[in-house]
Amino acid sequence: MPVGKPKTKTATMTLRVEPRIKAAAEKAAEKDHRSLTNWVEALILKHCEQLGIETTLPSKNGDGL
Repeated sequence: MPVGKPKTKTATMTLRVEPRIKAAAEKAAEKDHRSLTNWVEALILKHCEQLGIETTLPSKNGDGL
């Protein structure tokens, strides 16, 4: 039986940005020692938290993830 964090499903999010925006995001991610994907996820979660937006999805029994 695997030990550690259970594997979670992921969803694909595709977006287009100007090359200068992508380059800046890559530099910011590198400075934070994160992948670009992880940096974007962290940025979204932080912003949602600041706005009071819930980021957990209800499970089948009504609990958060």
